[in-house]
Amino acid sequence: MKFSFVKFFNKPTHQSLFLVFLLVGCQAISAQTNTDAKRPNIVLILSDDHRYDFLGFHPEGPKFLETPNLDKLAKNGVHVENAFVSTSLCSPSRASILTGLYMHHHRVVDNQRPVKEGTMFFPQYLQKAGYKTGFIGKWHMGHDHDDPRPGFDHWESFKGQGTYFDPIFNINGTRKEFKGYTTDIIASRAKKFIEEQGEGPFFLMVSFKAVHYPFTPAPRNKGRYKDKKIDYPETMANSEENYLTQSRWVRERRYSIHGIDHMETGAYDKDPVPDFDELYKQFAETVFGLDENVGRVLGALQAKKIDGNTAVLYMGDNGFALGEHGFYDKRDAFEESIRVPMIVSVPGVTKAGTKLTPMVQNIDVAPTMLDIAGVTPPKSAKFDGQSFYPLLQGKEVPWRKHILYEYHWEWNFPATPTNLAIRTDRYKYIYYHGVWDHDGFYDLKTDPYERHNLITVPAFQEKIADLKKQLFDEMEASGGLHLPLRRPKGERLDDRKLKR
Repeated sequence: MKFSFVKFFNKPTHQSLFLVFLLVGCQAISAQTNTDAKRPNIVLILSDDHRYDFLGFHPEGPKFLETPNLDKLAKNGVHVENAFVSTSLCSPSRASILTGLYMHHHRVVDNQRPVKEGTMFFPQYLQKAGYKTGFIGKWHMGHDHDDPRPGFDHWESFKGQGTYFDPIFNINGTRKEFKGYTTDIIASRAKKFIEEQGEGPFFLMVSFKAVHYPFTPAPRNKGRYKDKKIDYPETMANSEENYLTQSRWVRERRYSIHGIDHMETGAYDKDPVPDFDELYKQFAETVFGLDENVGRVLGALQAKKIDGNTAVLYMGDNGFALGEHGFYDKRDAFEESIRVPMIVSVPGVTKAGTKLTPMVQNIDVAPTMLDIAGVTPPKSAKFDGQSFYPLLQGKEVPWRKHILYEYHWEWNFPATPTNLAIRTDRYKYIYYHGVWDHDGFYDLKTDPYERHNLITVPAFQEKIADLKKQLFDEMEASGGLHLPLRRPKGERLDDRKLKR
């Protein structure tokens, strides 16, 4: 018996069934198409050592600094005012951004070690959800190779720290040398990636080397701020007031490779570090060039007319001291080290000009990126952080009351001890491991510059004990008390200048 579609369709009841089927099918197809069309592109822009207040619009930043593109991004999006890292060091922080894990879980404890085999990066989940993924710029987790890493369909990177000029990129397995200023080149390659994208959603991570030491502005910007006056930080002076209550190691670090008294001892010391004023102004000039290139990346989205469907998150990988406590560098748990700039724009979702005050950490970036994309990771995925997308949407949701911080002493830079810290909206307790010294405790409301260590003040002993217990309870429960002992690797910069 042969089936006749004509005879079947001629019956009114069958015609009705067919029309219902057709309508439902079209709606299903339409819903799938609309869903795909609404999936936003995502661009994550990461800079290196850009401290939280070096933004033109920031009230605590240098008055002469210009960052018009980041200012505009903040004006049209959300400035996350209290963004922090869980470890203030390039590779551990970048690993936390990509995995959503604390350092004691992803185990990238310094700038020498690669990520362990099998580590999951959040772009891998985006890939599985149909996103085209790309990475352009500084990877840095492990100095030894520039090979493509998991999670990226398109890969352009270089070994280790790279250089500020004439970089050699590994582009999907083939190396190519470029002539020019690396920050400009990274932005140009990011623009090319954006221009070549088709209809499907994409994720692009643009990872700048700037403004990492040695701060090197583009030739066109060198000397831009040479005549500007620097407002030196209050805690920079080598005075009795600044060090009366501080831990001993804080003053000692002034004379290390990461201290300003290491650079200010004179030309006869043959110190490669420039004087402080030059260092500071070069940092600002390098930030200006970084901002120029952030603008070029954002401009590529506008030129392609996809800026209205592209979420953008800008952040630094860690903070950087510029004279505070006599330091230049990061690693420690002081505010200048652990706070980073963060600006987010999700068109149609975020309200222009918003300031977000809850404490956000780098471990929150991975789950937030997936949340913005509408991608649910498998149950096997574990994050230490949580998505702050609801906060960006203006929703009232339960949120953390404190952050945890960890840094492990490095053989390469021995002036900074192991730090474990807990910070609330008001107080900060810092435990120093492996040194004969006292810990740190600061009231950030009355002493925002952390000049006065209150660790021995009787009135605060109960609060100190509570925070210390909470820090160790949470770190122990998370497996964070197993401090790694690693074979020494790389150059040891342990020179210490004599006090004068």
